[in-house]
Amino acid sequence: MIDSLAQTATAPGHPDADGKPLLSLQDIHTYYGHIHALQGISLEVHRHEIVTLIGANGAGKTTTLKTISGLLHPRRGTVTFDGEDISHTAAYRLVRVGIGQAPEGRRIFSRLTVLENLQMGGFTRRPAEIAEDVEHVFTLFPRLRERARQNGGTLSGGEQQMLAIGRALMCRPRVLLLDEPSLGLSPLLVQQIFGIIREINEQGMTILLVEQNALQALSLAHRGYVLQTGRVVLSGTAAELRRNETVRKAYLGEI
Repeated sequence: MIDSLAQTATAPGHPDADGKPLLSLQDIHTYYGHIHALQGISLEVHRHEIVTLIGANGAGKTTTLKTISGLLHPRRGTVTFDGEDISHTAAYRLVRVGIGQAPEGRRIFSRLTVLENLQMGGFTRRPAEIAEDVEHVFTLFPRLRERARQNGGTLSGGEQQMLAIGRALMCRPRVLLLDEPSLGLSPLLVQQIFGIIREINEQGMTILLVEQNALQALSLAHRGYVLQTGRVVLSGTAAELRRNETVRKAYLGEI
């Protein structure tokens, strides 16, 4: 049963590419009403990896994350997390077993303070754990410590993105889903955010990253999948995808 999935800390180290995947999608078909959004998606994420999904708008990247996090349920196919079928598990239960998400557009609580946003992210934790986790987030994002009593809606775009990631970390996820973390940010802030994502991964976090900035994503990730109209059309190591002529022309801006 899904309740048997205990939250366990992941030790830092190299990606566990030889073991069983922590997260697996097999032949996933997801719909919005009659719209067939995902048409047989299959992918794997191993412990300690950063795996990226790249593709044009409408390719199915965000829908894939929503299917994993339980906001959408597939009509066909299986989503497996640590060996358990979670295809039709409610989203709030998936947070408890270790799936955290920083959504596209950040979606912070604009009228709550930074601290209150983080406390909301830790709703599955005990009070003592929440205080410890808030301190961990403030260590990762010193700017948020400075803004702790400030309403989320008054933060800059970069600060709101830091808050969205920090809030997702408050549930101590075993896999972190990041949806377009660089969206709308200046190049300097993009570098800062991606540096923090790398640091989180080096601490042992498994990450599935959706990112339209394919060059940044493939520079950070271990492996990647290219989505097109709801299907995986290419996959491989990040280095292999960076060398692929189709990827270079379509997503890296090379002629």
